[in-house]
Amino acid sequence: MQLISSLSSPPPLKHCHQGISSMSGLSLGEKNFIRGGIAQDLRCDGRKRLSYRPIHVDTGVIPQANGSARIRIGGTDVIASVKAELGRPNSSQPDKGKVSIHIDCSATAAPIFQGKGGEALSTELAADLQRCLLGGKSGAGAGIDLSSLSIVEGKVCWDLYIDGLVVSSDGNMLDALGAAIKAALSDTGIPKVNVIAADSTSAGDQPEVDVSDEEFLQFDTSAVPVIVTLTKVGKHYIVDATEEEESQMSSAMSVSINRKGLICGLTKRGGAGVDPSIVLDMISVAKYVSENFINKLDSEIAAAEAREEES
Repeated sequence: MQLISSLSSPPPLKHCHQGISSMSGLSLGEKNFIRGGIAQDLRCDGRKRLSYRPIHVDTGVIPQANGSARIRIGGTDVIASVKAELGRPNSSQPDKGKVSIHIDCSATAAPIFQGKGGEALSTELAADLQRCLLGGKSGAGAGIDLSSLSIVEGKVCWDLYIDGLVVSSDGNMLDALGAAIKAALSDTGIPKVNVIAADSTSAGDQPEVDVSDEEFLQFDTSAVPVIVTLTKVGKHYIVDATEEEESQMSSAMSVSINRKGLICGLTKRGGAGVDPSIVLDMISVAKYVSENFINKLDSEIAAAEAREEES
């Protein structure tokens, strides 16, 4: 279901991110300038440590998808699409639908994306998005309500295929992809399904269903979280790090948080260990930052959907 793999740019995590960072080719003076600016709460582009770059959202960018969105955060440009298909629930979760996430890093976005480097990064991004948005294998803590995708328990459900494409990269890819997925889900219409016949006497029989071509149910994104990555540079951590800033990081922690301030997932990258007390502090900062990020993102999504309706 790679709806957007054919799109190209308009005319990183763990070891993969470190690979991108090593290609920045910064001089010692430039590295000291970046670190010194962060220490003084004045980054190279004029932002404070906990400030984001401008965010721009477009929805409905892929007509053949059930929902899609494109998000630009500074020089990072990503696209997400959602395709819904009828499927059969897993036997371990008969009352829930299924969601799969696939990420593709365009070879034109960065040299490291070419060949196996791009494949490894795509796999890691997808795995981290899965952890941040869907919680554990049990579905506990999931930011996407899988039970809302159930049609007939144990027999029929919706399978959501989420595809993401990194068009261009200037840092903070995970947060940008998470935001694009939230925007694409907000743009997603799920066809209304009527169950015509369901034989409960035989576990092997599939119910007969009628999928509407005219009636669609809007996907509820109220509980879908945003991802906030705190990148530690020196003694301080920053949000929405650029590629050059990421090259100077010792570690980074990504926290997915919903509008209620609940933690839906956590992932860490970088070689340096983090003291448990620092983790709690980072989560607290991420929760504080997420409030403004969610409000800004929701505002941009609403504006994009309004433009889509007018066009």
